[in-house]
Amino acid sequence: MATGLVVAGVAESQWVRPTPCAEWDARAVLNHTVGGMRIFAAELDGTDPGAEHESDWLGAEPKGAYAEAAEVDRAAWNRPGALDTTVHISLGALPGPTAALIHFTEVCVHGVDLAVATGQQALVDEELCAELLSVMRGLGGFDAYRVPGVFGPEVQPAPGAAPHGQLLAYLGRTVS
Repeated sequence: MATGLVVAGVAESQWVRPTPCAEWDARAVLNHTVGGMRIFAAELDGTDPGAEHESDWLGAEPKGAYAEAAEVDRAAWNRPGALDTTVHISLGALPGPTAALIHFTEVCVHGVDLAVATGQQALVDEELCAELLSVMRGLGGFDAYRVPGVFGPEVQPAPGAAPHGQLLAYLGRTVS
């Protein structure tokens, strides 16, 4: 999922569009995504994510904020030993590989949320969505991550839903 390409393709007027995350518009989804990237990176690096930005991680330049956070995030996950650490987030203390999967899922799924909201479904990697859904179903015990503000209870996907629609439904989103 090329979340960065989706973000780059959002028109200024589209930030207020509703998303499959019922309580968030496109800007709020991106704000949450950028905040998550900053928080995961800070946890991996042992730095401060910048709590002064918690309510608005995007500022006046949402696309620039995403690009900057993506670089910081990528560098943090690519450092030696990143997967050997315990990552402390709102879900608790997670082993590095579990934290990486949760984080990757969030970035990918929120990219899909934005693609759906802004009419960019052509950028969605359906094969990746199908594989991610298979991995998540194969984990067993995913219900521990179904908490408000993270992932919701599974809903029935629309008949004939594409893999991205099935993935979103698995994570509690309704896509028409």
